[in-house]
Amino acid sequence: MTWFKIGVIIPSSNTTVEREFNRAIKEPEVTIHSSRITLREVTLKGLEEMERETERAAMELSTINPDIIAYACTTGSLFKGPNHHIEIKERIERLVKVKAVATAGAVIDAFKRLGANKVLIVTPYIDELNTKEKEFLEAHGFKVVSIRGLGIVDNTVIGSLDPRTAYEAALNAYNQFGSDFDALFISCTNWRTLEVIGAIERRISKPVVSSNSATLWSVLRELGIRVKLNYDLGMLFSDIQ
Repeated sequence: MTWFKIGVIIPSSNTTVEREFNRAIKEPEVTIHSSRITLREVTLKGLEEMERETERAAMELSTINPDIIAYACTTGSLFKGPNHHIEIKERIERLVKVKAVATAGAVIDAFKRLGANKVLIVTPYIDELNTKEKEFLEAHGFKVVSIRGLGIVDNTVIGSLDPRTAYEAALNAYNQFGSDFDALFISCTNWRTLEVIGAIERRISKPVVSSNSATLWSVLRELGIRVKLNYDLGMLFSDIQ
């Protein structure tokens, strides 16, 4: 396999993206390289300040000649409205002249790939971010049947959550809401999810997408490559492996 270098721009307090992406892909010829943009608290104010460092981070990654760059932050690529993810993608592409994806756009594409119109969402976020996420997805034609957050502001706390927390949050939402939805979405690139996606799908018999599974799937699809994975990432990855 040709060597593929994947650049990722992540919030500085994110401790999950590199860990999950590096563990997920078996092939040594697909490598992950990151640049960090400053984020301490997961709030609208924090996300807005963080985004100002996008170009600096993209320029840093350009020095490795990446094949693609992912802006790996969910609410950070949607809080300004329906086209926010496109604006970030185009800013990176104009600057470094390589393909780019943003997590919010990857999530939209993942739902479309799965034919999901009604989505059930769990997040670690506070209400102001849940509201922005719901507005964003509904602006793209999806029906958010329920969105439940853990109310966490400190991003290092989110990154320290065991994957079991995502598993239990997803099943609790399913048990409380019922089965009248098309896909379950676990939002936040700093929430560890890749280890439990397959197990959740088997329990609820519905597609499960997380911020990191959608971002990784979008990157691999844009690169046009199939890879062997260490995790069961569910229905979304049926055409990637």
